[in-house]
Amino acid sequence: MSSGTLSGFSDIAKQAMMQPQESMLEVRNKKNKLYIGIPKETSFQENRIAITPLSVATLVSNGHTVILESNAGLAANFTDNNYSEQGAQIVYDTQQVYQADIILKIAPPTLAEIELMKLNQTLISTLQTTTIKAEYLHALINKKITALCFENLQDEGGSLSVVRAMSEIVGATSILIAAEYLSNVFNGKGLMLGGITGVPPTEIVILGAGTVGEYAARTALALGAQVKVFDPSIYKLRRLQNNIGSRVFTSVIQPIVLEKAITTCDVAIGAMRAIAGRTPCLVTEETVSQMKPNSVIIDVSIDQGGCFETSEVTNHTNPVFRKYDVIHYCVPNIASRVARTATYALTNIFAPILLDIGEHGGLKNVIWEKAGVRNAVYIYQGHLTSQHLSERFNIPSKDLDLLIVSNR
Repeated sequence: MSSGTLSGFSDIAKQAMMQPQESMLEVRNKKNKLYIGIPKETSFQENRIAITPLSVATLVSNGHTVILESNAGLAANFTDNNYSEQGAQIVYDTQQVYQADIILKIAPPTLAEIELMKLNQTLISTLQTTTIKAEYLHALINKKITALCFENLQDEGGSLSVVRAMSEIVGATSILIAAEYLSNVFNGKGLMLGGITGVPPTEIVILGAGTVGEYAARTALALGAQVKVFDPSIYKLRRLQNNIGSRVFTSVIQPIVLEKAITTCDVAIGAMRAIAGRTPCLVTEETVSQMKPNSVIIDVSIDQGGCFETSEVTNHTNPVFRKYDVIHYCVPNIASRVARTATYALTNIFAPILLDIGEHGGLKNVIWEKAGVRNAVYIYQGHLTSQHLSERFNIPSKDLDLLIVSNR
């Protein structure tokens, strides 16, 4: 082949490889700068806060702005100074916090707080959809709020991230609470939970083999107690055995076996959870009346009605009452008892989500890419995305991209 032919081919190749001007333009970074507001919790005895000062430092170093209401973290022993040193802006006006683009809080906002919110805002909080009222839902929809219901956030394994984290804390803490009320300090039996060499171990009955039951069993076994776990699901019992890695007494719900275990135990923990509606009441008042004096009942399921017929809601100020000489501890928000630990657990979930929202250019892009976040969104830009709530309140739900993605 002649050099002239090669030269002509080279010229054609050069022309073919020339790129149009548009493709040579710089590709812009789609990262968004977020404006995040963290108000002080107003719910009764809610001591947790969504993120720690170190998470604030991470967000600020990524170019985001965090505005915090004064004393928002004080109940979890995080001072305003702790947050301001990491770059948070401390304000004293609640309304100023609600001017942020993203509101991050623990308890559902009240109707008064929704009034402070602006149009097209993003809310990340619990919504408690099983007890939500129609006027509350309409208030969010009218403001065109995008509400991320974080109790429905799922991780890569499909488990509920926040619910599991709080359940782990509640399960372990319930045993420590039981240890307190068995002691003489709280007019209990005067027993050390677990016992020592030559002294029989304390007996603990756990109703429910979910995450709360599993971590309660782990803690009780670590302290040397004798543990019995009851659950109607043989699958959950088998999973608990495998996860704990040691053999414990397990049984499905057999009324005679359960009654015998309850009446002879030192501590009974109710950790059953209802998927919808009320928790099943497994222990009758008659059975409680036959329990040993100064025994302890800790009804973790009290927020869904409770597992014991004698249970009544209490609070952190007056946490116990006695009935049939049995100590009842029925506080619904046990995680707030150890608010600092709970905050660390929550910040591990929320900080990465906020960073993802910034990196991906907005919440909608995160919804497309992360199914766990998609399943947590109940209201998107003022449109209801939950078929269950739509049917319950007869509110039409719009067929958004969000729903199309979830059905693929």
